[in-house]
Amino acid sequence: MFVLVNLKTYPCDPVEVAEAVRDVDRETEATLSVAPQAAHIERVAETGVETWAQHVDPIAHGSNTGGTLAETVADAGAVGTLINHSERRRRLADIDGAVRAADRADLETVVCANNPAQIGAAAALGPDRVAVEPPELIGTGTPVSTADPDIVAEAVSAAASVDDEVSVLCGAGITDGEDVLAAADLGAEGVLLASGVAKADDPREALEALVEPL
Repeated sequence: MFVLVNLKTYPCDPVEVAEAVRDVDRETEATLSVAPQAAHIERVAETGVETWAQHVDPIAHGSNTGGTLAETVADAGAVGTLINHSERRRRLADIDGAVRAADRADLETVVCANNPAQIGAAAALGPDRVAVEPPELIGTGTPVSTADPDIVAEAVSAAASVDDEVSVLCGAGITDGEDVLAAADLGAEGVLLASGVAKADDPREALEALVEPL
């Protein structure tokens, strides 16, 4: 299982969380990674944890003030990037451009989408992974795998019908190991989560509980 912890802009210590992710990753067969804010990527990557960007723009080198360039986050130490998170939605053409930009910089990609139909469209763009995350469940502590398991199963089918090499992550409301197992049972190959770790009093303890059943 692949576990990607998105720190969003939560008021946590990104290095502390990164060290916890790194240490738990070394103790489990799952692959754990973390996506800090862009300004923290280099500091987080220096801990040795697998580091992802939260976003890249569909741009190249040039006049793009305020843009997030794929090559820049790669130079800072990121190995992958989220694209089209529910809190940073983009048009399909921009998602496609961001995937191409990430490919150009040798970054892995996870394209997020709300539902199985959007998952199919996202998979057609050739990312490494897609993540299904109904926005109404994000941050609620209610996992989509429990609230509406059909969405996860249908997302897995939708991605496979387009490109069976694109794996599916389950996002929204993931908080503990039972949620991870439920996602796996529905065909997901990983999870995308945020507040369950980033807002935890003890991030390492939260991560250990998350991977313990695996």
